[in-house]
Order: sequence, then C-alpha cells, then structure tokens
Amino acid sequence: MIFRRSFLALLAGCASPALAQTQTPEGGPDIVVTGRGLDDQPGDRAFDVVTIDRERIEANAAGRLESVLADVAGLQQFRRSDSRSANPTSQGITLRGIGGNAASRALLVLDGVPQADPFGGWVAFPAYATDRIGRVRVTRGGGSGFFGPGALAGTIELDSAVPTTPFGGSVAYGSRDSVDARGSAALVRQDGFLTLSGAYARGDGFTPTVEEDRGPIDRPAPFEQASLAARTVIRVADATELQVNAAAFTDSRDRGTPFTDNRSQGADASIRLVGRGRWGFSALAYLQTRVFESSFASINAARTTATQTLDQYNTPATGLGARIEVAPPLGEAIALRLGADVRNVEGRTQELYTFVAGSPTRRRVAGGENRTLGLFADGSIEAGRLTLTLGGRVDWWRIAQGSLVERPIAIGPTINDLRFPDRDGTEATGRAGLAYEAVDGVTLRAAAYRGWRLPTLNELYRPFRVGADATGANAALAPEALKGVEGGVTIAPTRTVSIAATYFFNRLDDAIANVTAGAGPGNFPLVGFVGAGGTYRVRQNLDAVTSDGFEIDASWRPGPVGLRASWSHVDPRVKASGAAAALDGLRPAQTPRDQVSATVDVRYRNAAAALTVRHVARQFEDDQNSRSLAPATTVDGYLAVPVTAGLAIEARAENLFDERVEAGISGANILERATPRTLWLGLRYRPG
Repeated sequence: MIFRRSFLALLAGCASPALAQTQTPEGGPDIVVTGRGLDDQPGDRAFDVVTIDRERIEANAAGRLESVLADVAGLQQFRRSDSRSANPTSQGITLRGIGGNAASRALLVLDGVPQADPFGGWVAFPAYATDRIGRVRVTRGGGSGFFGPGALAGTIELDSAVPTTPFGGSVAYGSRDSVDARGSAALVRQDGFLTLSGAYARGDGFTPTVEEDRGPIDRPAPFEQASLAARTVIRVADATELQVNAAAFTDSRDRGTPFTDNRSQGADASIRLVGRGRWGFSALAYLQTRVFESSFASINAARTTATQTLDQYNTPATGLGARIEVAPPLGEAIALRLGADVRNVEGRTQELYTFVAGSPTRRRVAGGENRTLGLFADGSIEAGRLTLTLGGRVDWWRIAQGSLVERPIAIGPTINDLRFPDRDGTEATGRAGLAYEAVDGVTLRAAAYRGWRLPTLNELYRPFRVGADATGANAALAPEALKGVEGGVTIAPTRTVSIAATYFFNRLDDAIANVTAGAGPGNFPLVGFVGAGGTYRVRQNLDAVTSDGFEIDASWRPGPVGLRASWSHVDPRVKASGAAAALDGLRPAQTPRDQVSATVDVRYRNAAAALTVRHVARQFEDDQNSRSLAPATTVDGYLAVPVTAGLAIEARAENLFDERVEAGISGANILERATPRTLWLGLRYRPG
C-alpha cells in the first residue's frame, strides 16, 4: 500500500525544483530519497580514495567521462585516444601502472552495477553522458569485495545524479562540424523522483594518422553517438527506496581509412531495493546486452590502397547478475556488510575473413560463457582515533562452452572446430587496513589487499588484427591475481585543504599480455597469414608484472577560487620466463612513468571557469619496448557566463595549444595521434 501511494504521488503533481525531505509517519527524523546505495564504509579512510564532485564534472572541457576520470592521475585507458576516435576495444581502464590491453583491470560500477563489456571487458564510454553523473569515487588498490571480482588495481564508483531542476539541457557546436546536445526532464515529489535524459554527439572528426605518415587513403574519422536513460527512485516504506534504471546507447566511429568503421550498441536495466533502517540492506539485479561490429583493413606501404581483411559483423554479448547485502546493527563504532553476488556473461564473435577480390572466403564464430559466484564480508571498527577495516570474499568461477569454429563460406572442409574443456576453480581475496589520526587533521594510513580477475571471453577465444599486426587468442589463460601493500598520509587541517600522499607496491601474477611471437611474412596459428612489416602476437600469462610508486593528490578551496592536483609516478616491470623470457625486466606496453593533472577553477554565483593542465610521460607502444610514444602536455579550458538566471553561454577548449598527443604506432611504423585542438561554443539552460 505504501508503494502504491508513493508511486501515485510521484506521478501526480507538478515537478518541484529540488528533492524534498519526507518525515516519517511517527514524526521521526527526516528521510531523504537519495538514489544511492548503502553508505560508504568508515574503513575506506584507510585507502587511497579520490572523489570528483558534481561541479567539477560539469566544468570539464570535453564533457566526456574518460576526460573526467583523467583528473585522477594514474587512471588510464590502454591508449591515449578518447571515445570519439579510438577503437572501442582499446578502452579498458586500469590504475597504478600494471599495464593492460582491451580488458579493464579496474572495476567500474554505475549505481552498483558492473559496467565492463560482457564479451571484451572494455568500457563503452559514450553510454555515460556526464550530466547524468552526480559523483565519481575512485579507490586505488585492489580487493574491494562488495562490488564483486575484477578490482585488481582499484574501483571506480559512478553515482547517478539526483535532479535539482525540473528540466534542463545544453547544446554546443564545435570544431570539425561537431555537435554536442543533451537534455533532461525530472518529476520530483516528496516520495521520489523520475528522470528522463538524452544525449547526442557527432562530428566529422580529425585524421588520426599524423601528417608526415599520411597517404591518399587517410581521411578524417567521423563519429556519431547517442544515449537515452530513464531512472525512477521511489520511497516504498520508511527508510526504504526502490531504484529502477534503464538505459540504451549507440556509438558509430570510423578509424580514418576505408574498411575501419565500427559500431557498438547496448541496453541496460537494473532494479535495486535499498533499506537504511536499523538493519541496512541492498538487493540488486541487472541485465546488460551488447552488440559490437567492426571492420579491419590491410594498407599497402605507400598508403594508396586499403584491402578489407576482417569483417567482425556481429558480436552479441549478455551480462546477467545479482547482489544482496545486509548491514546488521552493531553499534555506532562497528560497521559490517555481509552478502553474496553472482555474475554470468556469455557472448560470441562472428567474423568474415580471408578476403579474395574484395569478398570473404571464410567465417569464424568464437565465444563461450564465464560465471562467478561469491560470498563477501567487509567490516570496520572505530576506536577513538584509530579505524581498523577488514574484508574478504571467496569466489567460485567457471569457464564453459568455449569454442572456435572456422569454416569456408563456400563448400569445403571445416578449417578449425575447437571445443575447449570447461574449467572451474576458487579464489580467496580481501583487504585489510588501518587509519590513525595522529593529530587533528593528520591521518596515517596502511593497507594490504589481494584481488583477482577472470580472463574475458575476448582474451580466451578471439584472434584479432590491427592493421598489419595479428594477435592470437588463448583458451588456456589462467585468472590474474594481484597482491599489494600501501602506506600513506592524509593532511586536512581545515575543510578547505587536503593533501594525500601514498606509496604502494603491487604484484600482478599471471598477468595477461599480448606477447610477440613472430614477424611477417608468414602463416601463424589461428590468425593465418601476416604480411611483411606485420607482427604476430599471442595472449599469454606472464609470470608477473610488478609496480611500485607513489600518488599525490591535493585540493584547496578557500572561497570562489579552487585548486586540485594529482600526480602518479610508477615503475612497472615485467617478470617473464619461457616463451616470454625476452620481456623480462621490460616495462608493460602503454604505461607512462608519470601522469599529472592540475586544475584551477573559479565558481561565482552562476558563472564558472576552469583551466586544466595534463601531462603524460613517454611510454612504450609495444611489449618489446622497441617503439615509444612521446610525452605530451595539454591544456583544457572551460568558461560559463550567465545571460539570465537559468541561461548561460559555455565556451570549451580541448588541447588548447594543439599539442600532438601520440596514441599508437602500427607495425609499419605509422604514427597515430589523439584529439587535436577542439573548440566549442554553446548554450546551457538550467532554471533556478
């Protein structure tokens, strides 16, 4: 009955400009419908945590999630390109210099739901319009148990924004005939809210190949992206709310040469019941669907012709999961969360390859199913100035129904019909930490942890090509496991000043890497012919990747002017033997030693301005450390000038000084760049 009354109240009246507090029938304390999960654990203060608030998210020059995350030094994608020009399969995210590939080694969750692609583990960044995000919370370091496995290097929590106005939107026009438009509407009542939002972006794109390496076939790489989202949060009982999310996106990009277009589509739905009474609880269920298609080409040395080599015409994938957790009442000094979760992913790639006279002659289907089932506990005790935290989980995992089938399109014998044996196992992981407030405003921290990640279906079963290079899959890959320790200090003498410094050491055992195993011309297992100038690699478990370094984060906001800065310095090294022995002592590919981000901003009434400087050091393109990408320093700017109480003019500048940001080098030593200077001018409407 309470649920029915709440739902009718939500749909009945006019929207109010902000969320209202509701009083319990017994006249008890006010309860706010938040749309969030259970409260952050007190023990989190023992770890290296960085929070990006709503105002900083809004003042980002690119207006894209990957650019927002770049405020946290050390949090990186596999390549430097963003989701307008990169191949989506290169957009896995990681932390602390432990390297990566397509898959993410950091766990990204939105409203508690894991966001990695069910097939490949990369992140579909165009699905996340930043005006829908209320908070970003990054916990560096592994072992966060109550969000599930996968938090090798850290956890990135995205919380949806709560509505503050009944409607609003923005539209901007930018360089290279680009358009960025967003809009939202909200219905807000005392017992909850309903939001609807949409986003659209397109552009003619820039030419990824640098000018001195271009040929007649090189061209700008256009993109077109759109997303829709609906979210309902309703108070269904005293201190209990129901949260229902539904979202969909489409993303089309081109890589700047013929036969290199790709497209991603997806839809997500989740339902979560959160109770904040004497017994806290959260029950979550979710569904993810994804479809990915991509084409690849071989380009001659003069870059005058491009020949299609692969048509990955359909890669359907599904993720299905649930989590339940309870927080029993143990007193103000003790916080405990107990729970269980399950996640099942399945998917397959369907491809046409070995093109002759412009037509494919073979077809490949590869994929399988992965499942994890876990039990977890996470608790903390506050004893005066000392906070102790301890958490752990046990996971049962299963890799099943793996296959790779290759057949001629015309009549002929099957080329490969591989059915891989099912495997299963268990992993025990956890974390422990302490925080001690030595004096007012100075907190000492120490932590140790172990996290793990199951290989993705993409890593296990799908061979792939990038230009002249080919990489073979490996169905025998073992799970990755990371052990780490860290120590640090947080100095916060006032509410306006904070400095946090952390030293860490991580060891990633059985690190999955694309290991060079040969050079063209020649035929290689499961990938076929690799031409001259091309490289053959195969996915393998290395002995380990070790990484040690430090992170420093600082913020200062005494008034309208504020400053925040982040610096990550790492020294990662590969430990390898056997077939990968040549990599021993080298640095993982695409891993810079230093990353720096600094922003100064001004907020005064409805006006805002921000200037951001980012630096990324030199990094190696390949596992053999034979090719390097130059360091790059970029400057971004943001300015919002109010015209009326609700209307503002926005000006944005990405890479203001047009720094050349090198993003990749192909086997033929062709250099690719990331986003050049991009200027935006637009309007934002948000009534007060």
